[in-house]
Amino acid sequence: MSTVYDPLAWWGSHDPHRVAVTDPSRGAEYSYGALDELANKWSAVLTLLGVGPGARVAILAQNRMEFVPALTGANRLGASLVSLNWRLSARELARVLLDASPTVLLGEDRFTSLAEEAVRLSGSASPVWCDLDRDAPLLLQRASTPAHRAHVDGDMAALLLYTSGSTGTPKGVVMPHRQLHWNAVATNVAWQLGPNDVGPLASPLFHTGGWGVFTLPLLFCGGRMVMFDSFDPDQLLHTMREQSITVAFGVPTQLDMLRERPAWGEPLPSLRWFIAGGAPCPQRVRDAVWDAGYNFREGYGLTECGPNCFTTTNAIAHANPGTVGHPLPFLEMRLMNEDGVAVEANAIGELQLRGPQLFDGYFNAPQLTADVMTADGWLRTGDLALRREDGVWAIRGRRKEMYISGGENVFPGEVEAALLGCVGVAEAAVIGVPDERWGEVGCAVVVRAAGHDALDDAAIIAAARQKLAGYKVPKRVVFADHVPKLGSGKIDRSAVRALIDAPPAFAAVAPS
Repeated sequence: MSTVYDPLAWWGSHDPHRVAVTDPSRGAEYSYGALDELANKWSAVLTLLGVGPGARVAILAQNRMEFVPALTGANRLGASLVSLNWRLSARELARVLLDASPTVLLGEDRFTSLAEEAVRLSGSASPVWCDLDRDAPLLLQRASTPAHRAHVDGDMAALLLYTSGSTGTPKGVVMPHRQLHWNAVATNVAWQLGPNDVGPLASPLFHTGGWGVFTLPLLFCGGRMVMFDSFDPDQLLHTMREQSITVAFGVPTQLDMLRERPAWGEPLPSLRWFIAGGAPCPQRVRDAVWDAGYNFREGYGLTECGPNCFTTTNAIAHANPGTVGHPLPFLEMRLMNEDGVAVEANAIGELQLRGPQLFDGYFNAPQLTADVMTADGWLRTGDLALRREDGVWAIRGRRKEMYISGGENVFPGEVEAALLGCVGVAEAAVIGVPDERWGEVGCAVVVRAAGHDALDDAAIIAAARQKLAGYKVPKRVVFADHVPKLGSGKIDRSAVRALIDAPPAFAAVAPS
């Protein structure tokens, strides 16, 4: 793929007055023509700030219109956009900044202090700070001459999204133009999205779901996105009706919150279906959506591939709860056992993926990339799946130790490292346990250090909150005499789970 499709340029020329983004909270809407012009201005501004081919532009902000022209403007220069997680602590964010080394850091005024502390802690050369609320409007107003466009091919990086590794080291997933392009094509074909579709952008844009589920596919085909600063169930239900939203995505926790609102069950005449992803979906959520009269589907994806990997229909989804349908076009799938042998239909194996929707590896981490790729180019997802004889697929769990809390990936090794840095903690092990609202939450087994017999769960939670994003902080704590280990010295997580499940289940329950 040598030529990169630029949807803002194409639609900005073909149908410039067509609305691309609506932002109800700010009372604004933006046409494809306006966003194309803004992308040119962003290219000019970023050039003045030192951005060129191969550079990275970071952005620290909640969802707002500027993400779209900033991404396109950076891409037209041959640069990539690094969308930063504003939920991280300054120390966590510092590790990402150190790894990504962005030339420019765009950010909202409300995150200035977080950005300054993260840059200080990173100990690296400071990126140029550009405040989206104060600096950017003036710079864009002065930007009159579009910057020279670089030659961009499909294998060049377009997006860099970070996910934490099992050791707590951040992993930058390099998403090339090829991946974004073929995800959009395959999604639009298989999900039957078109220029008359309208989708909500309520998922944060530091997640692949924010970009890949609807935003880029709908912009690809001339659809419209409705922008939300953050997820608010009452606002979302109201806006879905007012803006005639046709397709909607959410993690199961968000759908759980929606079904608790007074407006749940009221007619949404334009809505074709809800789709859930990012975490296992409880049956109560499926039933609540169907009982309200809405259609419901389940999906599966990951930052390293897609993120949309399967397609289903309303009929298949209703007749086969807990399934994700069939593979998307262009994407190959196979299931392998622990010996590397393909498994037959109705047997569970590790899901492996190959196709043009695949990532381009982890940034600055060739060994981590090699660890998840097979010699013949398949991605080892670490997730377990099953393919039925009729060709319908179902996801059956994870080999990885990671658990998912409210749609957010949490890696025990990262949390354990933070807990071991708390005063009075000698040993710690963390696993995910079921939770009615969040799907899973962290439960920590903690061994007190000598002389710290008074250490309680409240002190551990408070210390952890200083080091970790809120969703990573364990919600429950068990105190033990030791953390079970394997002969290799690694944590025996099966024994840890048995210890947690044994009565009394919890020595202490931490506040939410």
